[in-house]
Amino acid sequence: MRREPRDDRGAPASHVIRIVVPYSGARGKTRLGDAELSRAMLRHVLAAAGSVGRAWVVSPEPVDGATWIRDPGGGQGAAVEAALREIGPGPVLVVNSDLPYVTADDLRALADAIPERGIAIAPARDGTTNALGLTDTTLFAPLYGSDSAARFRAHAEQAVEVVRPGLRDDVDTPADLVTS
Repeated sequence: MRREPRDDRGAPASHVIRIVVPYSGARGKTRLGDAELSRAMLRHVLAAAGSVGRAWVVSPEPVDGATWIRDPGGGQGAAVEAALREIGPGPVLVVNSDLPYVTADDLRALADAIPERGIAIAPARDGTTNALGLTDTTLFAPLYGSDSAARFRAHAEQAVEVVRPGLRDDVDTPADLVTS
């Protein structure tokens, strides 16, 4: 009898959610002004990711809790492209590191929402993009920045929006902690 491949937690390998987390490093989020808060948010995102799948962090330096991929420089889009090349084809979530309220259920909902040949987009309140779910790594384009959620929607043949507080409420500045 042939056995189905399993991941390192014993789950069927075909059901493992792959998650890439771009992280600019403890000093990278200068608008936040708090390196420890930046690291704490990353740890939280990685804990949620680790409970549903396998996580990779693309950053300038290694971090605990995930496989490290070196950030090549050039911004978030270049970092994500490097990570996606490294992990290879297939479905993947790209989840920002500044989501202090994200849960495993949020990540599962994002993965479940991915259209058959398209992307699921979790927009931030300001129109940027906090997370993506891609049917395949080849569907990614480096469209981050102002109004990126709309650009990702326009780029994809099929796109759905996923609106959940844990995926929507990011922290870019200290004021965001008060309004989230």
